[in-house]
Amino acid sequence: MIEITNVTKTYTKGTKPAVQDLTLTIPDGKIFGFLGPNGAGKSTTIKMLVGILAPDQGSITFDKLDIVSESLAAKRMIGYVPDEPRFYEKMTGRRHIQFICDIYGVSDSERDERLTDLATRFSLVKALDDEISSYSHGMKQKLGVIAALIHRPKILILDEPMVGLDPKASFLLKETMRDYCREGNMVFFSTHVMEVAQELCDNIGIIAQGSLLFFGTVKELQGKRGDQDKTLEHLFLELTEGASSL
Repeated sequence: MIEITNVTKTYTKGTKPAVQDLTLTIPDGKIFGFLGPNGAGKSTTIKMLVGILAPDQGSITFDKLDIVSESLAAKRMIGYVPDEPRFYEKMTGRRHIQFICDIYGVSDSERDERLTDLATRFSLVKALDDEISSYSHGMKQKLGVIAALIHRPKILILDEPMVGLDPKASFLLKETMRDYCREGNMVFFSTHVMEVAQELCDNIGIIAQGSLLFFGTVKELQGKRGDQDKTLEHLFLELTEGASSL
């Protein structure tokens, strides 16, 4: 469903690219974990995936829809939660979701049913009519996840989604991600928590200094490194050893 082909992005001419010649193909029904040290190029890649940044070279497509030349159609396929969700703080949580539904053309009957289901799942029902300015960081993270899911996108893109969530909310989000993929959709998420990636992901990609070091399953990485008992955390540290921040 996602095809990233020879993508390069440089912020300042003459400097090392933030992302260099990145190629990935991620199929339907999979949870994909995008891993790397700070400054590796993860957030830059995600911003290109969702159309905030345009690649200098290469292409990104969702079901053959190009994120640059067919941006509106491509963006309708995705739900996105950034690492620090931003809101109109004087809106209520309910009004924010209605705003997102208006953008994506979700009908009144569908939005009410979906919001009730998602807000109940993430224990946010009682706060929906409060101003977002009163929300804790974890509540804002939950609201961001609900907003990303409300239009039932085919692709869910999450940048460090577990940050700020309590253990129950983290568990519920992981279950939601699994259920979402069982329906034939896909999740692309970045994380620094190796235990979560090892537990959840069908495939992982490890990036450092803008270049892809590995793509495949954890078992394939264990086999490549010659130790089936090592955790993903150990394997990640070995593979990225010496990789400096950009």
